[in-house]
Amino acid sequence: MKKNRMFMSRAPLRITFAGGGTDLPDFFRRFGPGACVSATINKYVYVVVNKKFDNKIRVSYSTTEIVDSVDEIKHPTIRESLRLLDIDGGIEIVSISDIPSSGTGLGSSSTFLVALLNALHAYRGEYISSNQLAKEAVKIEREILREPGGLQDQYIAAYGGLRIMKFFPDGNVAVNPIISGRDQIKDLEENLMLMYTGKTRPSSSIHLDQTAKIENHLREYQEMRDIALDLPEIISSGDMKSLGRAVDQNWELKTKLADGITLPWIDSIIRKGIKAGAVGAKLIGAGGGGFVLFVAPKENQREIEKALPQLRRERFSLRFSGPEIIFVGDD
Repeated sequence: MKKNRMFMSRAPLRITFAGGGTDLPDFFRRFGPGACVSATINKYVYVVVNKKFDNKIRVSYSTTEIVDSVDEIKHPTIRESLRLLDIDGGIEIVSISDIPSSGTGLGSSSTFLVALLNALHAYRGEYISSNQLAKEAVKIEREILREPGGLQDQYIAAYGGLRIMKFFPDGNVAVNPIISGRDQIKDLEENLMLMYTGKTRPSSSIHLDQTAKIENHLREYQEMRDIALDLPEIISSGDMKSLGRAVDQNWELKTKLADGITLPWIDSIIRKGIKAGAVGAKLIGAGGGGFVLFVAPKENQREIEKALPQLRRERFSLRFSGPEIIFVGDD
């Protein structure tokens, strides 16, 4: 097994249309199934893995660590990934992201982990399937580190594409593509706007509050799941008004699940966007900040941008591939 090559891996970030929250294990294991509809976009997290000259470990993300052993690594998911794959030293790991690396709601933490695991398996000379990649990411984040949150981010980053994911009480996950033609996909892309609020938030506190209150909001969770189950047909039909209504309904339900999901300034942004011509809107991710997704006809999008000058539009397109090894160094 060779370890003398450099590998660059990338995994796509995602947007979620409906069902986020029903992927929490505390919901779907007791009241499931859960269901989410998500899509990966052409914004990525990149991870470079390289054999180091000596036996030390160097990891570089928002900070740089140079340590003698895996146990000394402060970055939790890097540390546990190396432990899981039994890599004990002599390695460099560098991460880069197209979007701020945390608090944006695009699933960056899990996407980073998927890209990292993909690179480390390549470094070990191993092929890993999308399903196994998702399972390893879930194992590290939810079982080993016990970080609060759901499962959709790991699965959509590992599979890529426009998909409905179903989460069953026995722990099984079904990941299926939403069948749409090229014209429908182009129309979908042209009717979506991703707007950055400039504010980020940690999702862990929101997820903890959500989990504690699940039984108080079973109706909302079940309705969000049902919206997600109905969404593939709506998306495939190309009915953007119905998509907007579904996104709106899902957001209205989600805001009731926990404190901090929405805030007055977020409500104001969504109201102004709808008034300016959007047919639906929601905050992406757990809540509290990050990106707002608008469903809006092309002819209204300029007016929406004018109505929200404090927001930065991030142009994007859908991508249908999952994690990839995009560079392999020479022997």
